[in-house]
Amino acid sequence: MTERRAILSGSTFEEQIGYARAVVDGDWVHVSGTTGFDYSTMTISDDVVEQARQCLRNIGQALEEAGCGFADVVRVRYLLPDRADFEPCWPVLRECFGKVRPAATMLMCGLADPRMKIEIEVYARRRLGSGRGVLERAARPVR
Repeated sequence: MTERRAILSGSTFEEQIGYARAVVDGDWVHVSGTTGFDYSTMTISDDVVEQARQCLRNIGQALEEAGCGFADVVRVRYLLPDRADFEPCWPVLRECFGKVRPAATMLMCGLADPRMKIEIEVYARRRLGSGRGVLERAARPVR
């Protein structure tokens, strides 16, 4: 039987809307669209680059709890209301995904709260030996 479990971050949105930050389904990890809120304080920066950093911190925590990391990401979607905000985020995104090179899409769309400037969603596939040490593995070329 395939393992299926929800990972919760503590975001009030998860309870209010009825979703999980991530769902582990067998080897697959589906991370919900994640914004730049710091879930411990439910605050968000006005700066899109800082929001992108916080999105990635939130995603990284969910991936770690799922037993994998950024090196296991196979698909990423970036959602932004303003296309001009995307390019300033590239260096931060490259830090996590530059060596991994997942399939990626950027979409322009409205987000649930006008303070949100970026939302990121990822899909990862857990591999034998995933989890601890994945950031070091991400630094090596992916073949």
